[in-house]
Amino acid sequence: MEAQLKHQDDPTPNRAPAASAATVEDQKTGRILYSRDSRETVGEAFIDEPRMSCRNVDVYYDDKHAIRNVSLDIGRNQVIAMIGPSGCDKSTFLRCLNRMNDTIDICRVTGQIHLDGVDIYDRHIDVVPLRARVGMVFQKPNPFPKSIYDNVAYGPRIHGLAQNKAEMDEVVETSLRRAGLWDEVKDRLDQPGTGLSGGQQQRLCIARTIAVGPEVILMDEPCSALDPIATSIIEDLIDELKQQFSIAIVTHSMQQASRVSQRTAYFHLGDLIEVGETAQIFTNPRHQLTQDYITGRFG
Repeated sequence: MEAQLKHQDDPTPNRAPAASAATVEDQKTGRILYSRDSRETVGEAFIDEPRMSCRNVDVYYDDKHAIRNVSLDIGRNQVIAMIGPSGCDKSTFLRCLNRMNDTIDICRVTGQIHLDGVDIYDRHIDVVPLRARVGMVFQKPNPFPKSIYDNVAYGPRIHGLAQNKAEMDEVVETSLRRAGLWDEVKDRLDQPGTGLSGGQQQRLCIARTIAVGPEVILMDEPCSALDPIATSIIEDLIDELKQQFSIAIVTHSMQQASRVSQRTAYFHLGDLIEVGETAQIFTNPRHQLTQDYITGRFG
């Protein structure tokens, strides 16, 4: 943590690392990179006025240390992509952000995660309104076995966000419009949400998430089960949603990360290796492990 905070105050955080025992020279480019043996986060993990801030977060599954000492800020009205090889527990970290890991008996989370300055792991925090403020869209579309209308209305109904039918109708329509789905379903709102195509179901789940007015939307590989056309629609939607929400997305697609995000965080075997602007991560990484991943050496 001390090393990371020192880096936050560094007036030139993007300069190349000085040659040392923890660095190596890339044989192709001649650039100095942090070596594969270094596990300290490099780059810009901290930003001004973050929506969420995570400090020294560790996650354990019984004796397995899944996430190790991760500190990271999530900005307002921007998309941060979390990338890394399979099994690096980036989804585990994502689920910490709205305490979804609470549902796993053997999981233990330490450290601090703040939403607008409030520790979400404080024992007085009610996770139900927390998960309304920090919504989640999962890898596989999971509409409720209800009508399209009731899928979207479910959250506002249990949180008391609409006082009458007219208000609820407005919430449903607005949410479906924001999710880019209204024109496709407005004449069949009473039909089952499970009858929609995969891409439509995922947009319905996004509409359901934004219907309760979240501040942050977490997306765990939201396009992995979709075809390229549906994926493109979801990516365009993410670009629109960032105007109103903070978005953190886990993706195995580096092309998707480069298209939709402004910042990228690279995870490797439970460690946060590098964080920076997306263009910098993909064109000028500072850590050898990041370069190995984006160039296809492993993944």
